[in-house]
Amino acid sequence: MDRLLHLDRTLDELDPPRWAAPPADATHLVRKVHGLRRVPLGQLGPADLRTLITQQVALPYVLPLAVRLLLEEPLLDACFYEGDLLLAAVGTPAPAWDLLPDLAARLRVSITSLPEAAVAELPGGAAEALSRFVAGA
Repeated sequence: MDRLLHLDRTLDELDPPRWAAPPADATHLVRKVHGLRRVPLGQLGPADLRTLITQQVALPYVLPLAVRLLLEEPLLDACFYEGDLLLAAVGTPAPAWDLLPDLAARLRVSITSLPEAAVAELPGGAAEALSRFVAGA
């Protein structure tokens, strides 16, 4: 988790090149992601991390922050529902996790310890997504 040593820096600093300002006609999501790249990592909240992960932005820096939260509270409600940050993380393409094998392993262990009843309450397809991640697929 050495990327956590840079909590005072922004994604624009750590993940070059710096992004230009979004176009005037950009969507709310595009403006939000551009803005999040200028926020110090230590100030990104769970909803911010979820947004960056689902948009696949700077994953080598964002995933460690998310995993740190998920190891403490796997079914954290970041924005929409319990487990939304977890499902965003496990839905990340496998090559991103290839760069973070130790974190992926720790998250897999955390997922396997979730009660079946809690997993059953997650949105449709969640149990399958968790199983695929645990299996390393």
